[in-house]
Amino acid sequence: MTDVPTPHSQPRRYRLVADELRRRIRAGVIPPGSLLPSEPALMAEFSVARGTVREALALLRAEGLVVTEMGRGTYARPAVPVRRLGSDRYRAELEQVRSGGLTTSFTVDRQVEWSDYSLDKEFRESPATSPVAELFGVEPGTMLLERRFVFRAHGIPQQTSTSYLLLDMVAGTPVADPANEPWPGGNTSQLHSLGYTITAIREQVRARMAVADEADVLRIPGGVPVFVITRQTYVEAKVVEVAEIVIPADRVSLDYRIDLA
Repeated sequence: MTDVPTPHSQPRRYRLVADELRRRIRAGVIPPGSLLPSEPALMAEFSVARGTVREALALLRAEGLVVTEMGRGTYARPAVPVRRLGSDRYRAELEQVRSGGLTTSFTVDRQVEWSDYSLDKEFRESPATSPVAELFGVEPGTMLLERRFVFRAHGIPQQTSTSYLLLDMVAGTPVADPANEPWPGGNTSQLHSLGYTITAIREQVRARMAVADEADVLRIPGGVPVFVITRQTYVEAKVVEVAEIVIPADRVSLDYRIDLA
């Protein structure tokens, strides 16, 4: 009878190195933005080979704790401000629109002033794909206004959004003109200017790893997933806008309140 090998009960050496460096980062011994010791220094401190050190650093990169840059070295990832994204944000927009006092802040983050907010934008007319058409409840191929945005606060990319509006609702209106973006009050104010009052918002949230172009645009380090929010905007029973919003998961807190009484 052949003996079954017993699994190695001791952690691999690189995990021990990673555990200690992780502890130092989380305890602030290695502050955010600070360089970690060099590879030779870590080899000497832990009495391990260069390959072991590199495996440990690769593990910490995969966890999103450190960043390695050519010519600089490996450093503890700087802390990223976390924005609150709550279900009450749309109600606040609607109340401001109804009162005539359009917001002067980034509509998904009341702590970012208008002067600190910027936007990359690209508009085009496009036929609805089958998934988008299903969200609207229209036939595939229905013409839409497709709007692609990269939202920035203090110059740092915060999220991307691909928003679709029914072209027959907005063609030839100020809403279809990219020169009018950013529009204070966002979609709520835009639709209100066309005589539509939003009555409901539905959001579906899922998590996944970022694809290459998202990681590049949003400056997402390895090991950090994204939240993908699929939004449907309703006027009564009609869906008038569909959007897919992508946000790095370490930069946002999803805060939803549901009143059942």
